[in-house]
Amino acid sequence: MHKSGWPLVISAGIVSFFLFLWRWYIVAIGGGILTAFLAYFFRDPERNITENEKAIVSPADGQVVFLGLSPLGKDKMKKVSIFMSLFDVHVNRVPFDGEVKKIEYKKGKFLPAYKKEASNCNESNTIFFSTPTGETFIIVQIAGILARRILCSLKLGQSVKKGERLGIICFGSKVDLYLPKNAVLKPLLGKKVKAGETILGYWS
Repeated sequence: MHKSGWPLVISAGIVSFFLFLWRWYIVAIGGGILTAFLAYFFRDPERNITENEKAIVSPADGQVVFLGLSPLGKDKMKKVSIFMSLFDVHVNRVPFDGEVKKIEYKKGKFLPAYKKEASNCNESNTIFFSTPTGETFIIVQIAGILARRILCSLKLGQSVKKGERLGIICFGSKVDLYLPKNAVLKPLLGKKVKAGETILGYWS
């Protein structure tokens, strides 16, 4: 389980235990169900990371809801948007080897994460990476209608490896991955993907 989930799971478990001792059985059962759900939500399974040096892996579990060119500042980049439902693993991972160049946190709205406009309007955390060969890729962690907590464990200047954990978004959200135009993406629109394990494409 991801470390950020332990305080919630333990707290819910303790409350449920005392509710049972006080013979508030129905409420205690509800608390037990909540405890089990929190433990399930914050699960953090190990993943098999590909050894293919040019492969770009998914930064999140969920469904690919956008795949194509998208403006980012003055440039257009290839973009992959992945929507995470309540039942997906919410731990995010680094899609490729690199170095953290910049991290930008932006306050915003909490629209449903599956909506296209959520990428621009919602609260988000943007991480800029540089690859060993000088390419740039960007990950945007986006809050959803229920998500109120975006956690990023990376620091400026940190070197990262493909598949390494970078953070978590709590309770339904979306992750956008921006890549240079020379990246070759697989036709995964509408497909389910797994963080660190599913190959989204390759550097050309």
